[in-house]
Amino acid sequence: MSAASSAGYPESGAPRTTYAGERVVRETKPAYKTTEMIAYVAAVIATLIASAVVGDDDGGTDRFAADQAWLYVTLLTIGYMISRGLAKSGIRGQGDDTRG
Repeated sequence: MSAASSAGYPESGAPRTTYAGERVVRETKPAYKTTEMIAYVAAVIATLIASAVVGDDDGGTDRFAADQAWLYVTLLTIGYMISRGLAKSGIRGQGDDTRG
């Protein structure tokens, strides 16, 4: 028989306590519920609208071409993906639970 430690766990093997009633607390919200998602969508829409609204100058050249706007949208997307990755980097997934 193994002796129990002060926390109620046996010295070896799986813990004897059950975790049935515990609530799993997440550190971050889902992406669609965050302010950075709202800011990202607003920035993408504003970039595309600005590209459509800004017209030709007197010389007939487009001052904010569509390819430049889509480059900015791509950069915004990369920044958003990095920010979400950093926000979730310290979170254990549901499959990582090693309890009993």
